[in-house]
Amino acid sequence: MNRIVWETTLSTGQMLRIVHGDLTDERVDAIVNAANSYLKHGGGVAGAIVRRGGAQIQAESDAWVRKYGPVPHHAPAYTHAGNLACRYVIHAVGPVWGEGDEDAKLAAAIAGALQRADELGLSNIALPAISTGIFGFPMPRAAEIILTAVVNYFAQNRASGLQEARLVLLDQSAVDVFVNIWKARLEQPKGQSGQSEEPGG
Repeated sequence: MNRIVWETTLSTGQMLRIVHGDLTDERVDAIVNAANSYLKHGGGVAGAIVRRGGAQIQAESDAWVRKYGPVPHHAPAYTHAGNLACRYVIHAVGPVWGEGDEDAKLAAAIAGALQRADELGLSNIALPAISTGIFGFPMPRAAEIILTAVVNYFAQNRASGLQEARLVLLDQSAVDVFVNIWKARLEQPKGQSGQSEEPGG
């Protein structure tokens, strides 16, 4: 069962939650898939999403690429969610570590996913630690970029209809990294308002 280990209300009004659990179990409007540019969902987060969501997700992904071409970092694709509890899967393409300009590409993928959710009129979204699996992005660096990108998106898009962003992490080690980064690098210096839970609380 998924468990919220940290939550805070951003100064822009959105709830940010860090969740320990399985992304495919999230009951939100959309989950974000860590995809490749051709939306071939073979392994990692993508493979798990298709296994649980069904063949419809891969079929719609293939149709998207045929129509629009490879998916860029800043403009994720989206499909229906098949058998998953959510309504949509937003397919965001993060960078492969070592390809160059990785920080900016990862930030663009996060902002693009949130923008896509806004375009779809959604109120909540769950994201994984994009690029930290087989793409090799170092977890602490990714955590800081992802959390900063979420905060910046809402600061720059005050009219966003999103009310909640969840960062859903399968491994306890990743949870610890995200919580520690949030405490040290974002919440304290930025002075975000709201109630926060200690991990495990």
